[in-house]
Amino acid sequence: MDMRPDPFEPPAPLPRTVPPSRLEIIRTILRNPLELWGEPSYTLPWIQTRFFRERTLIVNDPGLIRHVLVDNATNYRMSDIRQLILRPILRDGLLTAEGEVWKRSRKAVSPVFTPRHANGFAGQMLRQSEDYAIKYESAGRDGKVFEIAADMTELTFAMLADTLFSGEIVTSSDSFADDVNALLHRMGRVDPMDLLRAPSWVPRVTRIGGQKVLDKFRNIVRQTMDARLARMQADRASAPDDFLTLLLDQAATGGLTNDEIEDNILTFIGAGHETTARALAWTLYCVANTPHIREAMEEEVDRVQAQDVEPVKWLDLMPYTRAAFEEALRLYPPAPSINRAAIAADRWTDAKGETVEIEAGVTVLIMPWTLHRHELYWDKPRAYIPERFLPENRAKIGRFQFLPFGAGPRVCIGATFALQEAVIALAVLMHRFRFDMTDKTRPWPVQKLTTQPQNGLPMRVTPRSLSVAA
Repeated sequence: MDMRPDPFEPPAPLPRTVPPSRLEIIRTILRNPLELWGEPSYTLPWIQTRFFRERTLIVNDPGLIRHVLVDNATNYRMSDIRQLILRPILRDGLLTAEGEVWKRSRKAVSPVFTPRHANGFAGQMLRQSEDYAIKYESAGRDGKVFEIAADMTELTFAMLADTLFSGEIVTSSDSFADDVNALLHRMGRVDPMDLLRAPSWVPRVTRIGGQKVLDKFRNIVRQTMDARLARMQADRASAPDDFLTLLLDQAATGGLTNDEIEDNILTFIGAGHETTARALAWTLYCVANTPHIREAMEEEVDRVQAQDVEPVKWLDLMPYTRAAFEEALRLYPPAPSINRAAIAADRWTDAKGETVEIEAGVTVLIMPWTLHRHELYWDKPRAYIPERFLPENRAKIGRFQFLPFGAGPRVCIGATFALQEAVIALAVLMHRFRFDMTDKTRPWPVQKLTTQPQNGLPMRVTPRSLSVAA
């Protein structure tokens, strides 16, 4: 007899059973796009629809996803609405650049994420996690409540600053989490003018409050660049061989312009850590609601850390911890949508002979949010079941069925970096502390560029030595 408890189903909008009106669609997109999707989005392989005269193909079929993102990727550019939202923030950063500018940026950034950097990154990630854990040591036997969503933003920023910028970002972390939230709340949202495809010079009322924060981030980037350039000019050998130096060297060789360097630095400072932070917070929340999973993770992290192995090996030695994180990535993908637009007419035929005709100009919407919860591809899709990502089960998950980092030429360049930092952070924190619910822990997933917990994630943190003794 299976004595395991029923799997935990964390909060998420239920599929709509009645199509919304046009006005309701607009309201929902502005409030929380995750609440828009109806049953067909969770049960059909693809849907063709039209809104405000725009033709849209919503894609869930893994084969069609591969066709769009990989096999015929050159026929699909970034969609207009995505660029209207992101380009005002990131301009020609890696996430928003296209064509030759994107190719230059990708080539410039790639060397930092090669395997040879993994050892150093892991050691820095471990050090930053251990330093941040000191914050929770003030919690006594009864625990203390912390805002975990904000804390994970601070922790992953500290990791990013140390690994990619050698700790030399010209900013204080005191208000950094608040600044990130403000930036995404104001600047990372759909505005009514975006839905109407108004030119970028038309003011977006919903983003007026975010310009001040964006200007602050831009100023941080410029000061950081200037400080490093001055150091390189004074004594080139003393400059760290990191991401920042690598990019600045591009200006001298003509690889990237100064503006493109600034855009890429802003992309990594403002968004490079944000996705991992959100997924870490959701992981701790899900684990707090599943004691048997928490116990399995604690046993694993305790055992590996007792072996005193290098942290670069933790990702392979902690399969259950990695699985718990990846299952949180499935249920709460930090990037819940991938938007493309067809340049020329295209077609694709599935194994059953059904053909999808894709006209030129059609918006193609690939939704990890619905794909990861789709009834055709997942057993108990709404439930938190990390076991599905264990090595012995991993082969059952198709490559284009699980897309937390995208796929194809524009796959997230920092995917392995994110997995490594997540496992190291979870191992350090869960080795020392337990994270539990409070009566105010009532998160609701909201899409504001990333999948964020509305109302935050207040959790009670207790040192494990005390919680076990109690």
